[in-house]
Amino acid sequence: MKHIYSRFALWGLLILTGSILAQEHSVARQWNEALLESIRNDYARPTVHARNLFHTSILMYDLWAAYDLQAEPYFLGKTVGGFTIPFEGITKPNNIRAARDQAISYGCYRLLQHRFQNAPHADVILPMLDSLFLALGYNPDIIATTYTSDSPAHLGNYLASKIIEFGFQDGSNEQNSYANRFYQPANPTLIPVVDGNHAILDPNRWQPLTLDVFIDQAGNVIPLSTPEFLSPEWGQVTPFALERQDLSINTRGGYDYWVYHDPGEPPLFNFSGTQGTDAYRWGFMLVAIWSSQLDPADGVMWDISPGAIGNIPKLPESVEEYPAFYDLLNGGDPSLGHAVNPYTGLPYEPQIVPRADYARVLAEFWADGPNSETPPGHWFTILNYVNDHPAFVKRYRGKGEVLDDLEWDVKAYFTLAGAVHDAAVSAWGVKGWYDYLRPISAIRMMADLGQSSDPTLPNYHPGGVELIPGLVEMVQAADDTSLSGPHGEHVGKIKLFAWRGPDYIDDPETDFAGVGWIRAERWWPYQRPTFVTPPFAGYVSGHSTFSRAAAEVMTLLTGDPFFPGGMGEFHAPRNEFLVFEEGPSVDVTLQWATYRDASDQTSLSRIWGGIHPPADDMPGRKMGIEIGIDAFNKAERYFNGWASGPVEDLSIRLFPNPYRAGASLTIELNRPADNFRCEIYNILGQRVKAEVVEVRTNQRLFALDGEGLSSGVYFVHIRGAGWQATEKLLVVR
Repeated sequence: MKHIYSRFALWGLLILTGSILAQEHSVARQWNEALLESIRNDYARPTVHARNLFHTSILMYDLWAAYDLQAEPYFLGKTVGGFTIPFEGITKPNNIRAARDQAISYGCYRLLQHRFQNAPHADVILPMLDSLFLALGYNPDIIATTYTSDSPAHLGNYLASKIIEFGFQDGSNEQNSYANRFYQPANPTLIPVVDGNHAILDPNRWQPLTLDVFIDQAGNVIPLSTPEFLSPEWGQVTPFALERQDLSINTRGGYDYWVYHDPGEPPLFNFSGTQGTDAYRWGFMLVAIWSSQLDPADGVMWDISPGAIGNIPKLPESVEEYPAFYDLLNGGDPSLGHAVNPYTGLPYEPQIVPRADYARVLAEFWADGPNSETPPGHWFTILNYVNDHPAFVKRYRGKGEVLDDLEWDVKAYFTLAGAVHDAAVSAWGVKGWYDYLRPISAIRMMADLGQSSDPTLPNYHPGGVELIPGLVEMVQAADDTSLSGPHGEHVGKIKLFAWRGPDYIDDPETDFAGVGWIRAERWWPYQRPTFVTPPFAGYVSGHSTFSRAAAEVMTLLTGDPFFPGGMGEFHAPRNEFLVFEEGPSVDVTLQWATYRDASDQTSLSRIWGGIHPPADDMPGRKMGIEIGIDAFNKAERYFNGWASGPVEDLSIRLFPNPYRAGASLTIELNRPADNFRCEIYNILGQRVKAEVVEVRTNQRLFALDGEGLSSGVYFVHIRGAGWQATEKLLVVR
């Protein structure tokens, strides 16, 4: 019998029913695991659960910080998003550890009971929460919220009640089950079991899907067979470290769509084949072509060890650079691999497996379903996996004193949760505004139009697909009738050499679809037929945004880009792991040297899975870099106790200024600072360069990239967590 793995089991952790005692893990860790298990038993809503992770992590951190002499709480005594939580401090108890444990437990118990009371499996979640609370030795009858009594239990109840109130006005529409208020789809629904996509009206806008049965990524049967767009208005939810200067506000249909870190428009389709149609066509057809790589019988073998995969030298700067980054015909990216494991000093041992098995395992592992904690929660399982690694030492930024388990956990959760919450606010703000379609809609739509390669051939249309021998061709009269039709009615249509889809799978326990020629009008992503594609717009990829933000946090938090011991692993046993179909055909162990390598593989998994083209992926990665670093910097200010205090004015000096092309350009800060973002604008206010700068301790001089700047006046703008500075730069030739 094939296992339906939860990520809880994948990382070798125990389900919390009171069997994990406080001395084995901190109380924060235990409640985090309870939250992850609750998410697995709720509807699969990445935005909602990123927010649940954030609010629960705030609660744990604040209840730890309330008893600390240096750390500054985030909510207690503050106004956040227009909501004030009064707090005048408490008398420090004799046993601070016991007080913290008690306050955190009462707070988490109350908040999680509230957030999951209406979950589809509340009958599982609520008894689990009761079991943990009682196993920790606490009394559920203590419900008072009078924190001035100096009772840790009352303080926990108080903060939970205030976070619940905050959640009713933070823009999420929680009180109405997070329902959409204004968004309306621009296209009629696509019915995947019906050939083609003749109903689409706007080829650049999202299209709902109508299924016989819709089962979400958590395995829940959803009553509506045409699920609505999830969280298109999430850009208005109160964020963590996102700033007003990151925000643009756009209006459609009388509603304001808030977009942080606006990446600009994705490639757009034009029926005349002009403007951005080539980039649009290339990206979506790459998804179809990569699905031809999902059959282990093709004989293509890859080394998937960190010695061959990972260590990407540079991300592309524009859509024009995507073809050099994403390998259209072979799959994958320009990974350099890592020469040696920095912990052992030895090369990574090769792992040679069928490319198809690697791609399928990758697609299903990162798909986060069924029984999943969703993508933001997945990175908490990775954090907990790292925390438990025998080679890992809990030093903040990888230096200084070793932190006790509770301090490490509350700080790590607070930082990571702030990042994934901001990733949800940013990515779904983009999704709601740009409202971009998914590959199944685009591929079928273009195939309906015909081929764009040769006007002298039949079925020509300038907006159709490009013919590629062996991969994208026209149906011939001599083809099998499954392609040409019993009466030749499909001759001249487009056919793809691709994953053949769910029609070829009667029993996923024993069958696999394989790859072969199919009519493009019947193309399916590599997903379950009861799910097909997530019910929200593609641009930008939530997986790419979540994962890169989390990878940046993990890198900064641990002070090391590498997993402990130089490698993180997940094992997928032969014919036991895949859920969509039988497989893999051999044992496959996913391996990552660095957190960024894991993130990069997450992004590619969504292309092999048929969910995103490159245009969805790359902007999400870049947004994630900025989001993760900003979240880390902001969290660190609370840990140091100066998040709300005055900061010495920061100024910058550029030299040489005037700057002559080809020379070295240096920026000097007047005082040490944290990591910052540097942007260069021309005199018209157009951003011409941007980069994230990582700062070493007490570093004040930095080299900037002035390559490509033409003569003229520019403005160099830098900003970190809570500070910014601008200086004029004159470029001469």
